[in-house]
Amino acid sequence: MKTPRAATALLLSATLASGCVRSYKSEPTLPFQEFPYTSTQGQAWPLKRVALPKTAEAYQVATVPEVAYVELNPEGKQTLVFIHGLGSYLKFWRYQLDAFAAQGYRVVAVDLPGYGKSDKLATFPYSMEAMADAVRELVTLLGVEKPVLVGHSMGGMTALSYAIRYPEEPGALVLTAPAGFEKFSWKEKAWLTRAFSTTLVKSAPEYGIWGSVAQSNFSRWRPELEWLVEERVRVVGSQDFDSYAYANVRTVKGLAHNDFVRENLGRIQAPTIIVFGEDDRLIPNPFMHGGRAREVMEYGHAGIRGSELVGFERCGHSVQLDCPEEYNAAVSTFLRKLPAPADSAPKQEQEAPPAAVESPPPAP
Repeated sequence: MKTPRAATALLLSATLASGCVRSYKSEPTLPFQEFPYTSTQGQAWPLKRVALPKTAEAYQVATVPEVAYVELNPEGKQTLVFIHGLGSYLKFWRYQLDAFAAQGYRVVAVDLPGYGKSDKLATFPYSMEAMADAVRELVTLLGVEKPVLVGHSMGGMTALSYAIRYPEEPGALVLTAPAGFEKFSWKEKAWLTRAFSTTLVKSAPEYGIWGSVAQSNFSRWRPELEWLVEERVRVVGSQDFDSYAYANVRTVKGLAHNDFVRENLGRIQAPTIIVFGEDDRLIPNPFMHGGRAREVMEYGHAGIRGSELVGFERCGHSVQLDCPEEYNAAVSTFLRKLPAPADSAPKQEQEAPPAAVESPPPAP
């Protein structure tokens, strides 16, 4: 008997062959730097780049990485910092950036190191702590006080690491189907890091990409989301795709070693909301645990004092794209309950991590 995964692959392969689903593998290569970063109306977002020398120094990275980011409504008093998930980039917040800027928020969305239009250095550690410090340095350089960290999946775990290690700094957390709550045994960590390889990322067939995007991340897939598949298919073979694949593999190792986050949720001081899809097919890990996403999210909810937990029926892992109206409404309601941000001067220097918390060593 074929497994559900194999059956899905055969079905998607057949639909591609029959022309029911568009194929992009014969289209010209589309490098990351040529991805159109635009609103749903097609308006280009202003893209900027900034170097992160302090992060490079902290992790002994010889080449200072630069990250790409988008900033909308820079005059807004409260700043939302959007942090994407594994394998993705800031465009995965396409239904949020303009919407929240229109509500008066200052909106910043970052391509994390190794992803999108940011540098993809082989020497960067790609641990969640390093990712969090990269976001923190960007926030500091932009003069942001009390940022609201909005993180999806891996970006959620990045936000958690930030809030645990620097608990007084974030103004709030919006954890969107976050990684970091799920428990992995040492055997599961070893298997996960062995099974996920650069070959796996680079050799994924087009039907497999359709499956991993449309089937694994969504419950309400619709044609307007096909850019997710097109860009992932067409980027293969571009100049920095190998570096992107390597960054994915290193990041998975960082995601698997999440004990620091799981064991320190009680240190989080910022108001927190956890938003997820009840039909998430990626959390918990379907190859290891199975079960329901709610069980994992309830662990985080119980560990973060005063947090809110919101789950949406018929919504998948990429809940902000799958169910944008419900997601935006829930986040807007949460944000309206936050205290108004106080006016303050930009910070000049980053503070050291609190002495009371021992951060895990950088991943080897």
